[in-house]
Amino acid sequence: MHKKIILTGDRPTGKLHIGHYIGSLRNRVAMQNSGDYETFIMIADQQALTDNARDPEKIRNSLFQVALDYLSVGIDPAKSTVFVQSQIPALNELTMHYLNLVTVSRLQRNPTVKAEIQQKNFEQSIPAGFLIYPVSQAADITAFKATTVPVGDDQEPMLEQTREIVRTFNNVYAKDVLVEPEGVFPPKGEGRLPGLDGNAKMSKSLGNAIYLSDDAETLEKKVMSMYTDPLHIKVTDPGHIEGNTVFTYLDAFDDDQAKVAELKAQYQAGGLGDVKIKRYLNDVLQAKFAPIRQRRAEFEKNPEAVYKMLEEGSQKANAVAEQTLKEVRDAMGINYFN
Repeated sequence: MHKKIILTGDRPTGKLHIGHYIGSLRNRVAMQNSGDYETFIMIADQQALTDNARDPEKIRNSLFQVALDYLSVGIDPAKSTVFVQSQIPALNELTMHYLNLVTVSRLQRNPTVKAEIQQKNFEQSIPAGFLIYPVSQAADITAFKATTVPVGDDQEPMLEQTREIVRTFNNVYAKDVLVEPEGVFPPKGEGRLPGLDGNAKMSKSLGNAIYLSDDAETLEKKVMSMYTDPLHIKVTDPGHIEGNTVFTYLDAFDDDQAKVAELKAQYQAGGLGDVKIKRYLNDVLQAKFAPIRQRRAEFEKNPEAVYKMLEEGSQKANAVAEQTLKEVRDAMGINYFN
């Protein structure tokens, strides 16, 4: 039986935060270490440029930071191929061929694209590269014949678009060259960590994130500033745990869930102060992220080795993508000089 093939990755638009850790990174490390998968992890710099084209320096700086975050959480270049999207020329040609099989109206109907166009206030001035990024994603996924793509629930329309392109291509050219991927979704209620301010999403742009690279003091400051229960004014007041960010984080990060249940009961009954519960959360997070921070600092001392890892990963990924492109050209009959 063939190993399943995973493709996953991140846009390099800043350092990664603990929401990324809960949502994808820890799961990625577990899948990598299981031995059941061949794992490709892409730093999607071209996709990041679709809405940051005028600020390439931001992408360049973030690329190194994301690579450090990967290494610090346990992504292992000996077990996973970590590569840079823009260094794989075959992806661009595959995108070009797939674009001829997709209509503009189909791209505009994609719910993920629609939501992001609204979010980024593009309205009528949508960069063409941004509109077609689901096709570019299909190229990324199919180039490595990925069977498995770990994604958040909001990315299901992207995967569906990839599957449509795969079916259309295989149908039009009467060859089963491309592989239909399956999505792996986080369990219900997991995968999305609220921001420190209680906002539904932790994000860099909202300034409500704890970064994997935050030092101990910054982490503590952020925890002590967290949103809890606005009605819990006196220690003796009964508190609410629904929508209380501190308890959401304890659910996500504390391995001692019996202790968390006990604290919840105490908080709801009254008699447990916010400061005390935040200090407890700070201890939990410091214990969890101190080793990650230490590893990150070690890798940061040797940028050449980090770039070498990315270069070697990109060379390996390039060979795989080139092979798929050759099969695509053969199927289309555009291999004129063979």
